Amino acid sequence: MADRLTNASKFLSLILRHKPEAAGITLDAHGWADTEALIEGMNRSGAQPIDRAMLEEIVRTDAKGRYSFSEDGTKIRANQGHSIPVDVELQETEPPEYLWHGTADRFAPMIHAEGLKPMSRLYVHLSADTDTAGKVGRRHGKLYLLRVRSGEMAKQGYKFYLSANGVWLTKQVPPQFLETVG
Repeated sequence: MADRLTNASKFLSLILRHKPEAAGITLDAHGWADTEALIEGMNRSGAQPIDRAMLEEIVRTDAKGRYSFSEDGTKIRANQGHSIPVDVELQETEPPEYLWHGTADRFAPMIHAEGLKPMSRLYVHLSADTDTAGKVGRRHGKLYLLRVRSGEMAKQGYKFYLSANGVWLTKQVPPQFLETVG
C-alpha cells in the first residue's frame, strides 16, 4: 500500500504543480482542481488508480504538507511549487531575519554570480531552519547551504510569502543577500 500511495502522490504532484493535462483536467486561476475530476482523470490515465479515500490519505499523511482541500472538499490544490502560472493566494508576510536555502554545491558559482532564481518554478523556496534546507539540498547532491538575509531584503522592499505548508517564497534573492554556511 505504501508504494501505491507514494506513486499516486508523485503523480498528484505532477498534475497539480506542473501538468494538469496529464490527467486531462484543468486548474483554475488559483491552482484548484475539481476533486472528482482529478480522481477520474488519474484513473483514466492508467498511471495510478486512486479513489477518494486514497486521495484523502495522501493529503493527510504527506510529510511536506504539499496539498490542501477546499473547506467543502470539492477542490484540491498544491500549496506551492508550481511551474505553471497560478495564484495560490499567498499573503505577503514579514520574514524572520534569516531564512535558509539548501542546494547542491555544483550550483555555487552560478548562485554567487546571479543569486537565487526560481528557475522552472514561480518562486524561490526558502526554509525557516537549517535542517529542512539541508534535507532539500542533499536531494540534489553534495549540500551547499546558504543563509539568506531575508529581514534586510524585506526592509529593501522585497516581498515574502509563507505557504500553507510553511515554505517561504520570494521571487528572487540577489547575491548580496546570501552568505555561504556550508
